[in-house]
Amino acid sequence: VHVGAGGRTWSADRLVACAGLQSDRVARLAGLDIDFRIIPFRGEYFTVARTDLVHRMIYPVPDPDLPFLGVHLTPTVHGGLTVGPNAVLGLAREGYTRFAFNAKDAREIAGFGGMWRLARANVATGARELRDSLFVRGYLRQCRKYCPSLTLADLQRAPAGIRAQAVRRDGSLVSDFLFVQTRRMLHVGNAPSPAATSSIPIGREIVARLARTAR
Repeated sequence: VHVGAGGRTWSADRLVACAGLQSDRVARLAGLDIDFRIIPFRGEYFTVARTDLVHRMIYPVPDPDLPFLGVHLTPTVHGGLTVGPNAVLGLAREGYTRFAFNAKDAREIAGFGGMWRLARANVATGARELRDSLFVRGYLRQCRKYCPSLTLADLQRAPAGIRAQAVRRDGSLVSDFLFVQTRRMLHVGNAPSPAATSSIPIGREIVARLARTAR
């Protein structure tokens, strides 16, 4: 496998691509025919001023139709407390700031039929997430389901994250791990939460898949 970038070329017997927000583009560059696109969803967090409110993680009951965690409260290792995230459609794959926009990314989202099918099936959910992103009081209502004593003054905006969510052409959200593989390449197309805490077993699975094709 030959990989070229920035005027340099690398060669390897096997290639593993864990490209996150760019995983579909990298797979297409490698010549693979894929039926999904990465749609970025911004997860907005707040830090909570009163750190004595919660001493354990508090999670909502998950929605089996959506692969998102929902707003939850998490004490941090530094003694702080965070709440979030929501899940708002992003218009920039690497746009971590509010209202970030990338013309290329936005065109790809608008031109992907799977995104429109997903939107039609989740109009109410999408509208609610957008409302709560624009208006902090709506976000607070979601948080107070699990911590009623929270007030508007408690919430302080924190850096957002972006979820690289794989969506198929039929509009379905990929809720499990997605691997695209040839004899010499393995592309990780989707790595759902908790990918970070499961990174070691995921790594073992990737190695095992490569070993099977090497036989």
